[in-house]
Amino acid sequence: MLYYKTIIKSNESEWVTLLHGAGGSSSIWFKQMRYYRKHFNILLVDLRGHGKSANKEWKKNDSFKHLAKEVVDVLDYLKIDKTHIIGMSLGTIVGQAMAESYPERISTLVLGGAIINVNLRTKFLLAVGRTIMNFVPYMLLYKLFAYIIMPKKAHEESRLRFVNEAKKVSQKHFIKWVKLTKLVNPYLAHLQVATRDIPTLFIMGEEDYLFMPPVEKLVKENENFSLEIIEEAGHVCNIDQPEAFNQISSEFIMKHLAKPILL
Repeated sequence: MLYYKTIIKSNESEWVTLLHGAGGSSSIWFKQMRYYRKHFNILLVDLRGHGKSANKEWKKNDSFKHLAKEVVDVLDYLKIDKTHIIGMSLGTIVGQAMAESYPERISTLVLGGAIINVNLRTKFLLAVGRTIMNFVPYMLLYKLFAYIIMPKKAHEESRLRFVNEAKKVSQKHFIKWVKLTKLVNPYLAHLQVATRDIPTLFIMGEEDYLFMPPVEKLVKENENFSLEIIEEAGHVCNIDQPEAFNQISSEFIMKHLAKPILL
């Protein structure tokens, strides 16, 4: 089973499950814990190959559906019937995969720094990465990707946090995660149709120039999806501007609680 940690407010409180991005771990949510624990029960997980789930092995043809099932296995073990999902970066894909396969288990989706489409420039970078990743030290590639996605001085804390966490991921696991990106566009297009009935909020940093345009287009086309843009934030907006991220995400979840409470 994946490594997990729970923070319980009360038996009556609803659950929020936090899903980190590739190269991170549950520790990337350190700026959310004090705020969220006032209102929700919290489930933190380390996804396969990350943090304290570093020993989870891959099988041939494993996909985002398998990664989603591993998180649901934790929910089952803890007897959590339903949860709100807050994901970051590639964690948003795992969250959407959970919502597709187990819609009855998901109350809302909050997708930070969401990846819903990979543009030509990013496709090229990923293709180069997949081509040379067996020959080049993976941390060199990861640092390059981190600078491309989070290039500004204001993104330095986010960039360093993910680079330092990525040092704990083995090259084998890094290669597996990169290979998952090969078919990500058609899969994501399918997910956005399959999860349309679940209340979904996208939270994007205004400086997330690689991934913002497709999110803006998607939200305009789907009335059940909404978008909040955080100023002076990049891809990992929960670290760049934690106060804004915490307030926006919590207010959205509060609107969809079975028993509403006041912030």
